[in-house]
Amino acid sequence: MADWRNKSEVNGDVVFFRYAPEGLEKGADEVFIWDLDKTYLDTTIDSLRGLFKTIMERALNKKNVPGTDTLLRNLAQFRTEQKGTEYFPIYFITASPPQLEDRISEKFYIDNINPLGCFYKDNLKNLKPDRFWRLTKQVGYKLQALMQLRTRLSENVKQICWGDDSESDAIIYNLYSDICARRISIQEVRSVLEELYVTGDQVDTILDLQSQCPERDPVEKIYINLATDTDPEYYLKFGRRTLPTYNTFQVALDLLQDKRLNFDGLMEVLNDMVYNYYYTTEELIKSFDELIRRGVLSQETYLNLKPKFVEKGILYPSYEPSSSTFDKTLYIEEPWVQEHVDYLNEYR
Repeated sequence: MADWRNKSEVNGDVVFFRYAPEGLEKGADEVFIWDLDKTYLDTTIDSLRGLFKTIMERALNKKNVPGTDTLLRNLAQFRTEQKGTEYFPIYFITASPPQLEDRISEKFYIDNINPLGCFYKDNLKNLKPDRFWRLTKQVGYKLQALMQLRTRLSENVKQICWGDDSESDAIIYNLYSDICARRISIQEVRSVLEELYVTGDQVDTILDLQSQCPERDPVEKIYINLATDTDPEYYLKFGRRTLPTYNTFQVALDLLQDKRLNFDGLMEVLNDMVYNYYYTTEELIKSFDELIRRGVLSQETYLNLKPKFVEKGILYPSYEPSSSTFDKTLYIEEPWVQEHVDYLNEYR
């Protein structure tokens, strides 16, 4: 763990390990960004106890959020089949310290995942009485990491982002989108970031990185894992582009609808969750029904999936969704991206 500085790029709290050449990064037209903690790995780093547990845990003992490794491998396989590329353009962001890079890289190897790079937070230096508060404040760190990544990618890149509801990830990804698109002024950026406990140095770095980025919105979709069971309606304040999900099966359903995943990949996720994580098919069908009720899944998607689920023995032929108002739901009526987001208040 002692030589992590020799193989990384360090900028304040942000430590980046690059695993791919620059040309490969610039050549990607679509990039996946996955928050590691509570989104890919079932880790807790928002307390001293959780941080030390994560530090001591061996790679083999690190647990995935149910279904995530299977989903990621199937996303990579489907993309290879569609685009003919041999690599999957994914980056991870974690608030774990860079001293854990070897163990987390070993976990990626075990899961057969090959990211282009991974961002870590230099958090052990915050283990001082006057810096304890910075251990759990992730907005400045993650925004800076995202802005640094933006400077590495092509002008027209599209990004699909994953986060959870425990670390303000919906706010972070949407702020990142607004900053890149210049939807809010520099003065408003400063004001919002200061209210979110971002230090002055971090704010200056983020705005400097903004000046190096093209004036366009790179964010295509934002998935938020409801790890702490936040009400999904809260996320309507960000627009339909931000999709809260209760489990990985719901994510897979939406990715299939977006034509980023095929039915075989969806079934692999379902089977992984049933056989390895003890979900019942009844629980997963409730998740299917819940997305229909929220208006996330279209009538076309439902009509395409129902006979396939019936054939697999997952649905009865007589199954009907609890709500069939596919074209009249609140979710569908919401804008894709809100013109202005109130980041500092809970109401829309």
